[in-house]
Amino acid sequence: MSQPPPQEGFGAPYEPRPGVYGDPGQPQPGPYGQQSGPYGQPPQPQIPPPSTGGRSRGRLVGLVAAVLAGVLVIGAGVWFVVGGDDEPDGKKPVAKESTAPKQPGAGSSRKKSPAAEAAEINKGRKEGEAKVRWIQKNGVDVPVGASALGPWIAGGIVAKAMYRTVSGYSLEDGSQKWSLRLPTDVCAAPTRPTADGKIVIGLLTETSADVDANCDKLQMIDLATGEAGWSVTIDRVVRNDVLRYVVMAISGDVVTIGGLGRAEAYRVSDGKHLWGKPPGPCEVEGFVGGSVMLASVHCPGQSKGEVDEEVRRIDPVTGRTLWTYKVRKGWEVDAFHSVDPPVIFLRKGPLVGGTSAIAVLNDDGTFRSRPAPGSDAPEGRCPGRERQLGWNLDICTGAAVDTDTDTLYVATKHRSAGRSSTNDVVAFDMSTGKKKWKVPSPATQTLMPLRVEGGRALMYLSPPDPKTEDVGGGIMALGPQGGTPQPVLRHPASAAATERAFDEPIVLHADGRSLLMLPDVLGETDEEEMEMRTMIAFGD
Repeated sequence: MSQPPPQEGFGAPYEPRPGVYGDPGQPQPGPYGQQSGPYGQPPQPQIPPPSTGGRSRGRLVGLVAAVLAGVLVIGAGVWFVVGGDDEPDGKKPVAKESTAPKQPGAGSSRKKSPAAEAAEINKGRKEGEAKVRWIQKNGVDVPVGASALGPWIAGGIVAKAMYRTVSGYSLEDGSQKWSLRLPTDVCAAPTRPTADGKIVIGLLTETSADVDANCDKLQMIDLATGEAGWSVTIDRVVRNDVLRYVVMAISGDVVTIGGLGRAEAYRVSDGKHLWGKPPGPCEVEGFVGGSVMLASVHCPGQSKGEVDEEVRRIDPVTGRTLWTYKVRKGWEVDAFHSVDPPVIFLRKGPLVGGTSAIAVLNDDGTFRSRPAPGSDAPEGRCPGRERQLGWNLDICTGAAVDTDTDTLYVATKHRSAGRSSTNDVVAFDMSTGKKKWKVPSPATQTLMPLRVEGGRALMYLSPPDPKTEDVGGGIMALGPQGGTPQPVLRHPASAAATERAFDEPIVLHADGRSLLMLPDVLGETDEEEMEMRTMIAFGD
């Protein structure tokens, strides 16, 4: 890695502050991990949060709360959470049989079942196009729509959480393998699980969606089996604070939550509390995990009402700060697209209409480069931007990092193209920040970088507008030299109409297969919501 240039641009000269090093935790290699694993996982919208010019003050993520303790298998693979927190003596509440009625079937207004729809699509596919492996409908009765968190991969299971249910499905055929019913709404969750397939979600304390309900219960779940493990309620007695909108992340065996001044860390394997808010006047907006844990931090400025932004590397086990990078005044952290090396999207101004910029750091937190896009404004896609749920700091797609060639691939802002939109992919030299090349997306389609694999950036190609009938979406690749995007997995043109219904989907890809998940379910009727297609898998 080349020597860092002088500290400038988005980082005034600042010496990293070392701390006491502990075990930083293991990388998250899971099959759908972003940047650190074979699956590119973006990152997870309803009523827009108030725009106040700051993510923590206007776009805070809802935390996936968690509860419980006792569970009981009801039927085939259905678990029901019935208890409160684990007792001090280590005993868990006795599981009780669910008295809740079965979900009513939906008399569909759609003419085809998901299986029949997949079969019809496959009949129309052309040579070289991948087949649709399966389509999954919502099937969860939700009140006035709901947001989905996930998907998370553990072995042959893909899991998601929505409303008061966490469900696991077979990656092979989409059949439901287990379902865990929760007593209250899910309100937050990490973007990626642990390497051994565990996730910790957050649950609201109250059964109502009242704004006073807090996301302060944590529940660990084994994604392979759907069994609920430990649970804990975050202590708010000492500080009478609000814990409604929070950010979650996993790094090694540590899960963190942060937001509105809170910062807590627990060990995923056993639920032990590890550390809390760091000392001093600064407040944590949220953490990002993976092989390295980073935090977005707000500190009081010199002038009254002024806020200084910082990025800190944190030891996941001890909570100590290993280095600090000061963001240029007037800018704030919008998203992290990589933690190793740190690649940070910054924003100045409101969420809509604000100015975007990128900062690339060295491994020690010193400033490395500020890619200069010129008129090619970068734009990440962040499922959750218009909802106050599931917007973690590492949830966005639209950038990919290749450390071997020091290349940063970035999607540009979408522009209108008929009844659809299009954009470009721009590559930057991370050492200098200079633009290397720009490649346009096909007409009426967009390209969104997911991650780098085998020296190429893998990108999701959206389906074209309805007037274009001979092509579909898929997974494309670009190398460090640019050129014409090459197909990796071609989704069938016959699936384009179905794929278009997945508005800004969460996209995963690995082993010659791709998976799309709808981040929100919102229909005009309960029946429509029950029948909405929420996941679709492609590949032979």
